[in-house]
Amino acid sequence: MSVCLSVPSPLPSKAHTHTPINDWSFVLVCIVLCCVVLLCRTARAAVGPVYKGVCKNFSRSQGHGYITPSQGGEDIFVHISDIEGEYVPIEGDEVTYKVCPVPPKNQKIQAVEVVITHLTPGTKHETWTGQIISS
Repeated sequence: MSVCLSVPSPLPSKAHTHTPINDWSFVLVCIVLCCVVLLCRTARAAVGPVYKGVCKNFSRSQGHGYITPSQGGEDIFVHISDIEGEYVPIEGDEVTYKVCPVPPKNQKIQAVEVVITHLTPGTKHETWTGQIISS
Protein backbone atom coordinates (compact mmCIF):
# COMPACT_ATOMS: atom_id res chain seq x y z
CA MET A 1 0.00 0.00 0.00
CA SER A 2 1.44 3.37 -0.97
CA VAL A 3 0.63 6.65 0.71
CA CYS A 4 0.75 9.96 -1.15
CA LEU A 5 1.11 13.04 0.97
CA SER A 6 0.47 16.53 -0.30
CA VAL A 7 3.03 18.85 1.24
CA PRO A 8 2.67 22.58 0.61
CA SER A 9 5.69 24.20 -0.95
CA PRO A 10 7.66 26.55 1.31
CA LEU A 11 8.20 28.85 -1.70
CA PRO A 12 5.58 31.38 -2.77
CA SER A 13 3.85 30.80 -6.07
CA LYS A 14 5.47 32.39 -9.13
CA ALA A 15 2.67 34.97 -9.48
CA HIS A 16 3.63 36.52 -6.14
CA THR A 17 7.40 36.34 -6.44
CA HIS A 18 9.26 39.64 -6.25
CA THR A 19 12.90 39.34 -7.07
CA PRO A 20 15.43 42.08 -7.65
CA ILE A 21 15.48 41.06 -11.32
CA ASN A 22 11.72 41.51 -11.66
CA ASP A 23 11.84 44.86 -9.85
CA TRP A 24 14.77 46.10 -11.94
CA SER A 25 13.09 44.92 -15.12
CA PHE A 26 10.08 47.05 -14.28
CA VAL A 27 12.28 50.08 -13.59
CA LEU A 28 14.15 49.54 -16.85
CA VAL A 29 10.90 49.34 -18.82
CA CYS A 30 9.71 52.60 -17.21
CA ILE A 31 12.98 54.36 -18.08
CA VAL A 32 12.83 53.14 -21.68
CA LEU A 33 9.22 54.31 -22.04
CA CYS A 34 10.09 57.75 -20.68
CA CYS A 35 12.97 58.04 -23.13
CA VAL A 36 10.70 57.05 -26.02
CA VAL A 37 8.14 59.68 -25.01
CA LEU A 38 10.84 62.38 -24.81
CA LEU A 39 12.36 61.35 -28.14
CA CYS A 40 8.94 61.36 -29.80
CA ARG A 41 8.23 64.81 -28.35
CA THR A 42 11.55 66.12 -29.62
CA ALA A 43 10.97 64.57 -33.05
CA ARG A 44 7.48 66.08 -33.31
CA ALA A 45 8.79 69.51 -32.31
CA ALA A 46 11.71 69.28 -34.75
CA VAL A 47 9.39 69.21 -37.75
CA GLY A 48 7.13 71.99 -36.45
CA PRO A 49 7.33 75.73 -37.12
CA VAL A 50 9.36 78.17 -35.02
CA TYR A 51 7.30 80.77 -33.16
CA LYS A 52 8.23 84.11 -31.58
CA GLY A 53 7.17 85.36 -28.20
CA VAL A 54 8.11 87.24 -25.05
CA CYS A 55 8.97 85.74 -21.67
CA LYS A 56 6.06 86.59 -19.38
CA ASN A 57 7.77 85.17 -16.30
CA PHE A 58 10.25 82.48 -15.31
CA SER A 59 11.21 81.10 -11.90
CA ARG A 60 14.55 79.34 -11.83
CA SER A 61 13.82 77.95 -8.36
CA GLN A 62 10.50 76.46 -9.51
CA GLY A 63 11.96 75.40 -12.86
CA HIS A 64 9.32 76.80 -15.15
CA GLY A 65 7.62 79.89 -16.54
CA TYR A 66 5.40 81.17 -19.34
CA ILE A 67 5.84 82.72 -22.77
CA THR A 68 3.35 85.13 -24.32
CA PRO A 69 3.07 84.31 -28.03
CA SER A 70 3.65 87.22 -30.45
CA GLN A 71 0.71 86.09 -32.58
CA GLY A 72 -1.60 86.20 -29.55
CA GLY A 73 -3.40 83.45 -27.71
CA GLU A 74 -2.91 81.78 -24.34
CA ASP A 75 0.43 81.93 -22.55
CA ILE A 76 2.54 78.83 -23.14
CA PHE A 77 4.23 76.81 -20.39
CA VAL A 78 8.02 76.37 -20.58
CA HIS A 79 10.08 73.96 -18.47
CA ILE A 80 13.65 74.74 -17.44
CA SER A 81 14.94 71.70 -19.38
CA ASP A 82 13.62 73.14 -22.66
CA ILE A 83 15.62 76.39 -22.53
CA GLU A 84 18.72 76.55 -24.68
CA GLY A 85 21.57 79.03 -24.34
CA GLU A 86 23.53 80.49 -21.47
CA TYR A 87 21.02 82.89 -19.88
CA VAL A 88 18.11 82.38 -17.51
CA PRO A 89 15.11 84.08 -19.14
CA ILE A 90 13.47 87.05 -17.43
CA GLU A 91 10.32 89.04 -18.08
CA GLY A 92 10.46 90.86 -21.40
CA ASP A 93 13.13 88.73 -23.11
CA GLU A 94 12.25 87.97 -26.72
CA VAL A 95 12.38 84.27 -27.55
CA THR A 96 11.84 81.78 -30.33
CA TYR A 97 10.39 78.36 -29.60
CA LYS A 98 8.61 75.34 -30.97
CA VAL A 99 5.59 73.71 -29.40
CA CYS A 100 4.79 70.19 -28.36
CA PRO A 101 1.72 68.58 -26.74
CA VAL A 102 1.95 67.89 -23.01
CA PRO A 103 1.38 64.20 -22.15
CA PRO A 104 -0.57 62.26 -21.08
CA LYS A 105 -3.73 63.76 -22.58
CA ASN A 106 -1.97 65.98 -25.16
CA GLN A 107 -4.67 68.64 -24.70
CA LYS A 108 -2.26 71.47 -23.83
CA ILE A 109 1.01 72.54 -25.39
CA GLN A 110 4.35 73.59 -23.99
CA ALA A 111 7.30 75.47 -25.46
CA VAL A 112 10.40 73.46 -26.39
CA GLU A 113 13.73 74.41 -27.95
CA VAL A 114 13.37 77.89 -26.41
CA VAL A 115 16.10 80.36 -27.44
CA ILE A 116 16.45 83.92 -26.11
CA THR A 117 16.90 86.12 -29.18
CA HIS A 118 16.97 89.55 -27.48
CA LEU A 119 17.71 90.26 -23.83
CA THR A 120 15.52 92.90 -22.19
CA PRO A 121 17.57 96.14 -22.31
CA GLY A 122 18.61 97.74 -19.02
CA THR A 123 18.22 94.57 -16.96
CA LYS A 124 20.60 92.18 -15.24
CA HIS A 125 20.66 88.64 -16.57
CA GLU A 126 21.91 85.58 -14.77
CA THR A 127 23.77 82.80 -16.55
CA TRP A 128 23.07 79.18 -15.66
CA THR A 129 26.42 79.17 -13.84
CA GLY A 130 25.32 82.08 -11.62
CA GLN A 131 27.18 85.04 -13.18
CA ILE A 132 25.28 88.31 -13.42
CA ILE A 133 25.50 90.20 -16.74
CA SER A 134 24.06 93.68 -17.41
CA SER A 135 22.24 94.01 -20.72
